[in-house]
Amino acid sequence: MGGYILRRLMLIIPTLIGIMLLNFVIVQAAPGGPIEQLIAEMEGHGGGALSRASGGGGSEVSSSGDSRGSRGIPDDMLKELEVMYGFDKPPYERFFKMLGDYATFDFGDSFYRDRSVIELIIDKMPVSISLGLWSTLIIYLVSIPLGIRKAISDGSRFDVWSSSVIVVGYAIPGFLFAILLIVLFAGGSYFDVFPLRGLTSPNFDDMAWYDQVTDYFWHLVLPVSANVIGGFATLTLLTKNSFLDEIGKQYVVTARAKGLEEREVLYRHVFRNAMLIVIASLPGVLVSLFFTGSLLIEVIFSLDGLGLLGFEAALTRDYPVIFGTLYIFTLMGLVLKLISDITYVLVDPRIDFESREH
Repeated sequence: MGGYILRRLMLIIPTLIGIMLLNFVIVQAAPGGPIEQLIAEMEGHGGGALSRASGGGGSEVSSSGDSRGSRGIPDDMLKELEVMYGFDKPPYERFFKMLGDYATFDFGDSFYRDRSVIELIIDKMPVSISLGLWSTLIIYLVSIPLGIRKAISDGSRFDVWSSSVIVVGYAIPGFLFAILLIVLFAGGSYFDVFPLRGLTSPNFDDMAWYDQVTDYFWHLVLPVSANVIGGFATLTLLTKNSFLDEIGKQYVVTARAKGLEEREVLYRHVFRNAMLIVIASLPGVLVSLFFTGSLLIEVIFSLDGLGLLGFEAALTRDYPVIFGTLYIFTLMGLVLKLISDITYVLVDPRIDFESREH
């Protein structure tokens, strides 16, 4: 197992380089770079990067900093802007410098926020971790027991109506459910029970520790509820189908024939095998909930997390933030996948990844 882990860790390096190279090429080819944005502001055109990229006025300067018919901007000023943003060097040189810096987690400084990218990521991380961690925990604590119960009572009334409920929940977009929660419970039109904005209250630092814990979870109730509404269906049905598949196998029939109790058959024999596919889905669930799935939830509840940071960086063409957050997302996804494989072995020691590689 040690050799397999080492090989997987070594494989992370070329995978990271390949993903960063692909996105570097795509971002550099996209119109509406930071120089074009700055020139448009200097000329008084205003507007966002997207409007300029679609022809909303201003000069045309590519992402690499080359001027194409700028209006009233001297060439020497364009060259100064290229040096300021690092576009005076050829793309391949910028890419290799970026890889060298990222190897030491030096992501540079944001173009517009006057802070280093690593400071921004660390500052936004607690919000995304809070949403992702509690959402994942609730989804697994509810979905796995529910899926087992549905498998045991397959075809019963409970199975039918519970399937209907979770499918309806899956069909409701998270952001729409978030708005519904605000209308009902955050002073929208009915009850003013839960706070609407932020992760903590303004006077959080002045509270006693037990009041801080209560305040923290009180602020999480609505965003976490909106974040998990669509997550129950996939995991619940996956757990149910996994159990149904295992229950019909010969070893379960043999265990029952030996006189073992049903609970022992289910939780000693079936559970270990059925949970393998559920464990395999954990990395994708974590990455989705931590970084991508909560973007609109962060916006609606004014939670300044990594999802919102990356989205705003893409709109403003803040390249250091775009590539810095992408690097962190990719690295964490690869590490979580490795942890998933290790968990496979812990759950079922019969699995040997090293022998499968030969």
